[in-house]
Amino acid sequence: MLTREQAIEAVESVTASYTAEQVTFRDVMVRDRQVSLTVLGASAAAQPALEASLREALARLGAETVHCRFRAAEGAPAAGAGGATPPPAAGGSVPVQGHGTDIASPLLAEDSGVQFIAVASGKGGVGKSTVTVNLAVALARRGKRVGIIDADIYGFSVPDMMGIEERPEIVNERVVPIERFGVKVISMGFFVEDNSPIVWRGPMLGRMLRNFFQEIAWGELDYVLLDLPPGTGDIALDVHQIIPQSKEIIVTTPHATAAFVAARAGAMAIKTEHEILGIVENMSYYVSTSTGEKEYVFGRGGGARLAETLHADLLAQIPLGAPDNHPSEPDFSPSVYKENSETGQLYLELADRVLSKCEG
Repeated sequence: MLTREQAIEAVESVTASYTAEQVTFRDVMVRDRQVSLTVLGASAAAQPALEASLREALARLGAETVHCRFRAAEGAPAAGAGGATPPPAAGGSVPVQGHGTDIASPLLAEDSGVQFIAVASGKGGVGKSTVTVNLAVALARRGKRVGIIDADIYGFSVPDMMGIEERPEIVNERVVPIERFGVKVISMGFFVEDNSPIVWRGPMLGRMLRNFFQEIAWGELDYVLLDLPPGTGDIALDVHQIIPQSKEIIVTTPHATAAFVAARAGAMAIKTEHEILGIVENMSYYVSTSTGEKEYVFGRGGGARLAETLHADLLAQIPLGAPDNHPSEPDFSPSVYKENSETGQLYLELADRVLSKCEG
């Protein structure tokens, strides 16, 4: 059986020959003959040959698949597109060398006490970000210190959903997150102009995610919710590697296909040994304004079937609808439900279930 130590030794033997480029690596993960790692500092011209050498060396040890992500060396200038400007590097950041996985962030310190909850889905359009935002606000209403990392770099939406229009300030070379409804928020949306698209390849996504830990003045928090992009791509894998202690909530709709696709996100959490807190079935039903009866627009049972498949609890069934908020209200947001609304109460019940699982 291939061990992580064997994989690290093989990777070291390959990267050692690239002394001119000062190639290093980190985040080596071995799961069931599948190896993933991050390579730092390799030039674009050297990457194909380096990747081939790594695959060959690891295959000799029994690896069936090898996933390499190439990134600029720590401290190298970031190159973006689409008008995106990453947060400035802080002078106190510690470069990552060799095969360590430490990131200079108090949030990730073992004694920080922060609990991470990644909110995932198999496909887009199921309301994952809506669930993330309202669960975070509900946890704050229960007296918890909460932050949101909008990790959906391409499809960022949290600032708009929470009605945030201002931009973060930089204090002592750290970006200060925006606080709204008692929740501290950081998002790629704060660093683009005029809703410009993000035209980046995978390595830049991971770099930005790390910036969200390294360069942000989070202060003291109890919970950090990560709004993941749908599916099982680079960002989801990065989260699993950076925060191995993270727990997950899987969001689906009642539709059978949505639940079927969401099972893949759950399977990834299980494969990477992340605890699944449970399933949230969004858009479960619609309450008719004329009859008051529930109408099951997207069918029934998808959340329950997904929970059964993943051996997890069905934490909540949230109805289809939108908050009864008005733009004239001082705390207006398009997507945050009022605490005393029926759906707001459902999110408070969801928060209570999450707290009992995380703290009970």
